[in-house]
Amino acid sequence: MAVVGVLHLGRHLDYATSIKDKRNVIRSLKARLRSRHNVAVAEIGHQDSMNHGVVGVASISSERVYAEVLLQKAEDDSAALLGAVLVGSGVEWIE
Repeated sequence: MAVVGVLHLGRHLDYATSIKDKRNVIRSLKARLRSRHNVAVAEIGHQDSMNHGVVGVASISSERVYAEVLLQKAEDDSAALLGAVLVGSGVEWIE
């Protein structure tokens, strides 16, 4: 049976002066995660806020262990790129 893991990444940009600034950061994060980890990535919360946002990273696999490792690597990569901008994360599972 397939397992779906969804990683939520909360971020806060104090320096953003417009939604365009925020979207540039999101675009960079999405491209990096897609190319390095082969996952689906989308902005899923606070789209109209220029300082706050939530990015969702999804993986589907036949084995939960594989999806866990993949999402952990994506979270680590996000933390390396965003640094202090990343304010929280969590994973949801659909089995």
